[in-house]
Amino acid sequence: MENVENLTNLLQKAGEGRYAVGSFSARYTKLIKPIIEAAVHTDSPVIVQLSEKEIVRHQVGAKAFADEFYRVVEELKPAVPMALHLDHTKSLETIQEAMDAGFTSVMIDASELDFDKNVEMTRKVVELAHQRGITVEAELGKIGTTDFVETDTDEELYTVPDEAKAFCSLTHVDALAVSVGTAHGVYTVRKPKVDFMRLKEINARTEVPLVLHGGSGVPSDMVLEAARMPQGGVSKVNIATDLELEMLAVLGREGHMTEAELNGYPDETIEKCRDAVRSLVEDKILHYLNSKGRA
Repeated sequence: MENVENLTNLLQKAGEGRYAVGSFSARYTKLIKPIIEAAVHTDSPVIVQLSEKEIVRHQVGAKAFADEFYRVVEELKPAVPMALHLDHTKSLETIQEAMDAGFTSVMIDASELDFDKNVEMTRKVVELAHQRGITVEAELGKIGTTDFVETDTDEELYTVPDEAKAFCSLTHVDALAVSVGTAHGVYTVRKPKVDFMRLKEINARTEVPLVLHGGSGVPSDMVLEAARMPQGGVSKVNIATDLELEMLAVLGREGHMTEAELNGYPDETIEKCRDAVRSLVEDKILHYLNSKGRA
């Protein structure tokens, strides 16, 4: 499908235009459609994603997720550029499954390993993916967490600019997730912050687009400043937890659900969830990402 692509052009244009592309974790197949509809309505590029831990936690398979993504694309025929991305993943098996299912981009997260082993693992994935025209995102440094959906530890280790330069050169990775002060999940005690000077230094040493993980709950002015930095900031912002919280609020629930649990609700209830998620994604496109009208 001509509008479904990998991250290369999406993120290159974002860097040149000083905006960011939202990478939204649907977590459930029923929430794929409102994400794409929001992108169409705002004429914005968009990335739909699913992580390895979400596959396990929400009991939704990579193939089922990809099948629904392409079904929605066929139904809506959206005239906006899109990518289907596999977020935080540690196993080559899951990455292979996602590539076979039609994901156009994958993330290998070997950030818990030492530098050399992270390079080795990432290079292996890059070799497999690039043969198929699939882009690869990797992570350097450790991005903290508050909900343990994407990562196993709340430890945070900031990305070192000189290491980022070496890492990109050694791996030929297509995008790099950097640790600059945000965290996965919902901020409770600590306040989100973005180390803009560190971002500037990483950008000065690397040529690949940078990715900001933990976009949920970060004040919009911080995200916009990170995207609009004159010498290049972040070109991709991951937003996950906010979407699920919006859905759960409609259902009057807390915690998380499985794919089967959500699918068990009546159609009219699911449509209300979709309406809420669609509105939230549009708001992020307008006020966080500056990507409206960039398709």
